[in-house]
Amino acid sequence: MTDKQAVTTSRAPSPAAAFSQGVKKGGILQVSGQGPQDPGTGEYLFEGDVAAQTTRTLENVRGIVEASGASFEDVVSLRVFLTDREHFSAMNEAYNAFVREHVPSGIFPARTTIFVGLPRPEMLVEIDGLASV
Repeated sequence: MTDKQAVTTSRAPSPAAAFSQGVKKGGILQVSGQGPQDPGTGEYLFEGDVAAQTTRTLENVRGIVEASGASFEDVVSLRVFLTDREHFSAMNEAYNAFVREHVPSGIFPARTTIFVGLPRPEMLVEIDGLASV
């Protein structure tokens, strides 16, 4: 017996392969890695602008979190994947603004930042998350 559920929403892009936007089991929600895509068209946005890509990506994560019945306050951890160390400062500034706006308690999610290659050349950032629901 399992209580595992797929979480889906039109507020984030549809998966491009065999994975769910989010998976909820018990009190845990895992949000799949999101990129800077328009949820309606799937188009990658803001080429070359890591700050704008970070904000769009976090909006996609937030859409999935909220579709699970939780809020961004319930996010306990975020992993940020960046393609270039030189993008860290701009990403961090956009990230800080978003998180401060959407986590009014001031108890911010834990975070890890990893420098990687991403699947699409126009992607400068990808973010996944874990929430308690």
